[in-house]
Amino acid sequence: MTPLQHWPATERRQLVGVFTDIDDTLTTNGAITPDALAALQALQTAGLTVIAITGRPIGWCAPFAQTWPVDAMVAENGAVAFVRVRGLSAKVYQQDAHTRAINFGRLQAVAQRLLREVPGAKLAQDSAGRETDIAVDHSEFTRLPPGQIAQVVQVMQAEGMTATVSSIHINGWYGSHNKLSGARWIVQQLYQRELDAELARWTYVGDSANDQVMFQRFPHSVGVANILGVAAQLTHLPRYVTVAERGAGFAEVAAAVLAAKRAEPPAMSRQS
Repeated sequence: MTPLQHWPATERRQLVGVFTDIDDTLTTNGAITPDALAALQALQTAGLTVIAITGRPIGWCAPFAQTWPVDAMVAENGAVAFVRVRGLSAKVYQQDAHTRAINFGRLQAVAQRLLREVPGAKLAQDSAGRETDIAVDHSEFTRLPPGQIAQVVQVMQAEGMTATVSSIHINGWYGSHNKLSGARWIVQQLYQRELDAELARWTYVGDSANDQVMFQRFPHSVGVANILGVAAQLTHLPRYVTVAERGAGFAEVAAAVLAAKRAEPPAMSRQS
């Protein structure tokens, strides 16, 4: 990981959008900080697309999708999203209603198995808002040791689920979607464009293991400084890292992007 200050201004200047994780990237101690909120607004005001993408449930996201300055909020690791339509938030899904209904029953059965078999396992307190996955708390309100975290992942995978570990939860779901496919899907939904064709014009900001698929794919990926605490456990690291942690780290990224945009030469100069 390279310090953020070494991110070339020419690369930052080309950006059209920012994807960001929420927990421990935008938030600090469970709440978005004023500097992170102001950073979101400043990016939008400058004309960049801003999309939050998280393992949090869609029900948890609902009030924030209405009030935060974001163009979309993708929840449950890419399965469902709120998008802005004529100033209002509309909910859209990757899976059809029949598939979601079948999977929901399977998810609840796995959740009960986890509670029976894994010592200390507790479902995340935001579980009531989940529609397409389940989550076990390991660091938000309950501390689950590494051995039990691994056991939860093993049970989920044995049940045929995709499993990933965020900074606070262990998430499991049925389907091949993840944050990257969710990012591709939402860009297609919003703009009818192919994200893979323009990845160099986007950045992704995150902090944990479930961000690795984004760190691997985005050439301009950034980790807020608290990622250093889990870096040794990760296979794919972000290209850059901030000085500050959590919300202050996100604000640092936004400031770097906006500084490059403000320094952009006039169009005539760029063509000469």
